[in-house]
Amino acid sequence: MRKALHLSFLLSPVLALIVSLCIGTYPIPPSAVVSMVLLKVAQIISEVLRTLTLGKVSFSVTVPYPSVYQTILFEIRFPRVLMAMLVGSALAISGAVLQAIFRNPLVNSYILGISSGAAFGAALAIGLSVGIGVTPSAFAFALLAVFITTSLARVGGRITPVSLVLAGIIVNAFFSALTSLLKFLMEHDKLASIVYWLMGSFANSDWGSVRVAFPVILAGCFLIYSMRWQLNVLSFGEEAKIVGVETEKLKFVFIVVVSMITAVSIAFCGIIGWVGLMIPHIVRMAFGPDHKTLIPLTITLGASFMALADTLARSVATYEIPIGIITTLLGIPFFAYLLRKTGGGWDA
Repeated sequence: MRKALHLSFLLSPVLALIVSLCIGTYPIPPSAVVSMVLLKVAQIISEVLRTLTLGKVSFSVTVPYPSVYQTILFEIRFPRVLMAMLVGSALAISGAVLQAIFRNPLVNSYILGISSGAAFGAALAIGLSVGIGVTPSAFAFALLAVFITTSLARVGGRITPVSLVLAGIIVNAFFSALTSLLKFLMEHDKLASIVYWLMGSFANSDWGSVRVAFPVILAGCFLIYSMRWQLNVLSFGEEAKIVGVETEKLKFVFIVVVSMITAVSIAFCGIIGWVGLMIPHIVRMAFGPDHKTLIPLTITLGASFMALADTLARSVATYEIPIGIITTLLGIPFFAYLLRKTGGGWDA
């Protein structure tokens, strides 16, 4: 049973991908989705062979489906679902890492001020038309927030968990106040755009945004995956220093990586809460606190959860519901159940 559950978590992104590609305003049968994806792969292989052999080796591939299927699948739905899976993995693994290094079950990426910084950057770009896009502005201010947080938290050349949390509270309050000021001053039509962005959405995802986010998030997840055994060491807290582990350097590396992948996610898709709390706890409840298992399953389950949540957000009504509302509505009952089940206890 445990092995079957482990395998289902690992393979869940495949099922989530197919389901998400099928469902939408214009439904596409699963058989057509699978066939078109395989034919697309064959087309890419043929093109690569033709290029490598200077046109001597290639084969033709005919797609026996309406062109509207191809447009919806490869130009609209595929980049959106892929972006949702990337962001889900990034937010979920960020929560798992921060909970481990701070030994706190309620920690997530928001304590670093990333979300409030990104929100202010987006509000600035939308409301004041500063000449740069929403995503670059949100990304820049997300990184600025992380820089301010870590600078404030560094006392005597060291960053402690308590000082980092307190610095994050200060930075969050600062950027939240600036965002509220912008919302108060701007026109009604721009105010609506900011409020919608703050609630999170994948509606603007395209292949351009995927090409930017994919290498950053993939590299970050791979680095954390390769260092996942060191999270077990950090979970020992001060005892890790006794055996010679440079815990502060390790924490700094993890915080930088988490900040990068979270900032990229928020910059493209807005504020999406609860994923970094809910997904690591689900995996931890099923398989325990060992990060050798926790990290890879958190990545795959986070990707699956976000893809399905976005599918729900764009298909449950005639209009699209912001994804942040969906994740919050799903996260609250889960944490209520978790609180009743564990009584507030937690194993690092």
